[in-house]
Amino acid sequence: MRIMAFDYGTKRIGIAVTDPMQIIATGLDTIHPMHILDYLKKYLQTEPVERFIVGEPKQMDNTPSQSAIHVKGFVNLLNKTFPQIPVEMLDERFTSKMASATIAQSGMNKKNRQNKELVDTISAVILLQSYMDTTRF
Repeated sequence: MRIMAFDYGTKRIGIAVTDPMQIIATGLDTIHPMHILDYLKKYLQTEPVERFIVGEPKQMDNTPSQSAIHVKGFVNLLNKTFPQIPVEMLDERFTSKMASATIAQSGMNKKNRQNKELVDTISAVILLQSYMDTTRF
């Protein structure tokens, strides 16, 4: 079964997923929050997901950031809509900066480097890879 991660934003949600053996994290898509439930319902019809990982926005002093209330609402929505899939939150500090740095180092042209959807998807990949790295023995 796969693990799916979300970099939640009020304008876009970056989504990443593992392969079925949970070895590699890959960017899946970027979806508007209004369409996320339909997207997930369709995806889950063909791909089993064992767990959702949601980026938890925190300030440098470890307190919740301003967007934490929106993320909490998203987590509640996931729990209500997909009660059979556990949801875990993981500190997402620096994932967007790491994603931007990764894109900059990739040699992409300026237009692609400024693509915010790409940043959100790569942020979700970094979040998922971090989760996988911390849960392996």
